Amino acid sequence: MPQNEYIERAQKLHGKRLDTEERARKKAAREGHKQSQDAQNLRGLRAKLFAKERHAQKIQMRKQIKQHEERNVKGAPEEKGSFEPRSRLPARPFQPHECEGFEIKSKRAEKAARFSVPIPKVKGISEEELFKVVKTGKKVHKKGWKRVVTKPTFVGPDFTRRPVKYERFIRPMGLRYKKANVTHPTLNVTVQLPILGVKKNPSNPLYTQLGVLSKGTIIEVNVSDLGMVTASGKIAWGRYAQITNNPENDGCLNAVLLV
Repeated sequence: MPQNEYIERAQKLHGKRLDTEERARKKAAREGHKQSQDAQNLRGLRAKLFAKERHAQKIQMRKQIKQHEERNVKGAPEEKGSFEPRSRLPARPFQPHECEGFEIKSKRAEKAARFSVPIPKVKGISEEELFKVVKTGKKVHKKGWKRVVTKPTFVGPDFTRRPVKYERFIRPMGLRYKKANVTHPTLNVTVQLPILGVKKNPSNPLYTQLGVLSKGTIIEVNVSDLGMVTASGKIAWGRYAQITNNPENDGCLNAVLLV
């Protein structure tokens, strides 16, 4: 037996540890922290080589994401463009373990990109327009870090506000929506359906997490009462719809079902 194969030999004889998979998962999770630490602390030639390698990884990942999105779009007119934010860059740098295999990113492909949406291009919303600064404490210059959302939002039925000390964003009760007026494009029927969640806000990924409802946002609605069925014959429960109006101006939520 070669001298350097003692690990394989021990595994064949005695087997692996019971927590082998867990240790491997944790090691992969720590790679992101190691990557961030190197990016902040490397100096000189090592920093240049590190930056060059990260730049090449990001370029390759953007190309793969672009090919994936173009392949998934179904029936979207080319001259109008596809439904996506202006910037394709993610909210955070890609980690090495994500760049190695694109299948991880493929599994998280958003289903909203597979439809030709009624409003392909949406005007972005700036953070200055969406958030209002809240004064907290006497030292305003140190504690003015809270934000109040000034646009309509959606929160789940089991939503509970965090303690005041840890709350970063405040979503007022008067600007929350639970139902939407959804129009079926082929049947020309409009019904009021409960909202299940916010799938994608094209302005900013942060707005998607906060559940901001603005024009062009993709939401998921409950269509179980409509009697729609899937390809396998089961009753459809959730379907995607796109908001077509400005809820803050109209006082209601109008959307078109994506079929």
